[in-house]
Amino acid sequence: MTLDTRIRDSFLAQGFLQTMGATLDHVAPGAVHISVPLGPALTQQQGFAHGGVGFSIADSAAGFSALTLVEAPDDVVTSDMTIHYLSPAIGDRLIARGTVLRPGRRMLVTQADVYALRDGREVHAARLTGTMVRVTPR
Repeated sequence: MTLDTRIRDSFLAQGFLQTMGATLDHVAPGAVHISVPLGPALTQQQGFAHGGVGFSIADSAAGFSALTLVEAPDDVVTSDMTIHYLSPAIGDRLIARGTVLRPGRRMLVTQADVYALRDGREVHAARLTGTMVRVTPR
């Protein structure tokens, strides 16, 4: 199974991402991009993307970026995450670009930047950092 197929299969098994309408836009060793269209169902009371939407796709992009560096059948789970919201996520689409900062044997330190696509340009909305832990399926 190719790396791209492995990541795409895992992505398609994530019901929550499918419910949001998220797409897997880029897969490479140590890097994954995920985006989601913004509409009324994903906004908060002031009209911009709910923070949970940005967090969810950033966590997923970071996690999948870690998974690209872990050999099958092992998987990863989030151990901890911190997010800094930098500006309101107003636009047509949110894009999360996840990368691995340090791939350890057991823990992988990751990062994801979230951008709101607004009027054809990207506005940096959030930065997430965290740790993914390698797990072996039972």
